[in-house]
Amino acid sequence: MSSDIAFLVLRLEGPLQSWGFDSQYNRRHTGLMPTRSGIAGICCAALGLARGTEGERNFLASFRTLRMTAIAIPRQGVRKELPVRRLQDYHTVQKTRRASGAVNNDCVLTFRQYLTDAAFGVLLQGDAELLTEIAAALEDPKWGIWLGRKSCIPSVPVFVGLKDSRVDALRLLIGDAPLELFTRQEEVENFAEGRDSLPDVPESFAIEGRLFSPRRVRAIQGRRS
Repeated sequence: MSSDIAFLVLRLEGPLQSWGFDSQYNRRHTGLMPTRSGIAGICCAALGLARGTEGERNFLASFRTLRMTAIAIPRQGVRKELPVRRLQDYHTVQKTRRASGAVNNDCVLTFRQYLTDAAFGVLLQGDAELLTEIAAALEDPKWGIWLGRKSCIPSVPVFVGLKDSRVDALRLLIGDAPLELFTRQEEVENFAEGRDSLPDVPESFAIEGRLFSPRRVRAIQGRRS
């Protein structure tokens, strides 16, 4: 890249997606936009970084310097755009742990939400060297990547391109259409710019010590006719 700043472009499309940010215990919800933790998880898997390792911690510290924009991209059906819907499924899980720490041998019913017919574009803006490393990993991932959960397999390649300008990066996702037509979620610096916060900035993906901090975002409704 000719600049110190680059824009990594991702496309997230598949039969099912699930982007949890407040899921606990037996109810696992999904947000309507990709989470920062979900995108970081995709990158960690592509790079082959094991949970809770020093390599993962170092990468997540660098990943926090990147700025993320998520864009909802309508999918076209035969006669009209496909509506995005929430699907709720349930699973039975064994060998869970009780509050005391003891293993529960009974089956536990869990409810899990998914998005259907959703497609998103994601722009990561920041250090060109870091984004070049991530781009190379996404083109030849060390481990499988998925859209929030292991059951949510991408139906198109996640990596779209790496550009040194925002205009060129957006063109890969929406062509020459104005960005104002698309619903999107942008990160902001303060309360005056955006009043929503999401606890989805990963500090650690360690199985026994998953840790997240909040980020402030602004949701913008697209002006599509």
